[in-house]
Amino acid sequence: MPVLPGAEPYRHEGGEVGVLLCHGFTGSPQSLRPWAEYLAERGLTVSLPLLPGHGTRWEDLRVTGWQDWYAEVDRELRALGERCARVFVAGLSMGGALALRLAAKHGDAIDGVMVVNPANKVHGLAAYALPVARHLVPTTKGIASDIAKEGAAELGYDRVPLHAAHSLRRFFRLLDGELPQVTQPLLVLRSPEDHVVPPADPARILGRVSSLDVTEVLLEHSYHVATLDHDADRIFEESYAFVARLAPSVGKEGTAQGG
Repeated sequence: MPVLPGAEPYRHEGGEVGVLLCHGFTGSPQSLRPWAEYLAERGLTVSLPLLPGHGTRWEDLRVTGWQDWYAEVDRELRALGERCARVFVAGLSMGGALALRLAAKHGDAIDGVMVVNPANKVHGLAAYALPVARHLVPTTKGIASDIAKEGAAELGYDRVPLHAAHSLRRFFRLLDGELPQVTQPLLVLRSPEDHVVPPADPARILGRVSSLDVTEVLLEHSYHVATLDHDADRIFEESYAFVARLAPSVGKEGTAQGG
């Protein structure tokens, strides 16, 4: 299936500091493209892959699972590591969960983690019904475009395939047990009003990681897809400052390249 216009992956060859950005469940790189371009303009090497089953039609997502999505970002991380001296991982929602698992698994190969409204659990009674319901009902209504800003829209599916949601639930349970292995500096940016991921998710993540260098930023004017919302610039600026603090060569690189 052809990729939807705007959902294409994005890559930029910059300096020796790289950032891997991971998009969310049923979403696409479109939701993180402005963030990726902001970092690229400041001289960073940026990778924003399209996760398998995403960016085309929901039927394609139905036949994928968390192992496929994680394998894609794991591959991109290894490629970044081959050409960058310092590497950071970042993500929105499920993408934040993927970034955290990369941090848990790759240790010192990752210099810092930046997550926006990271998800930790599939909530509600529906979650417990998923193992059976997915065989009876193919989809439920979509979760895309939870954005406060007038006129802004996320390019995502209008349906959620329950087979994929069941796999996502299994992934969250696996990751929850691995969170104590996350030791890298962590930047958590979260929206107090989020209609997709409740405050309990980032709170649990913050309570379970072993990171000693933790910064939490509240995005008071945005909903779930904050990277396309009123606080987008705040996310971009805070994340760049976080990278520059941990990899001081970034500011010099950006100046040299006119960033």
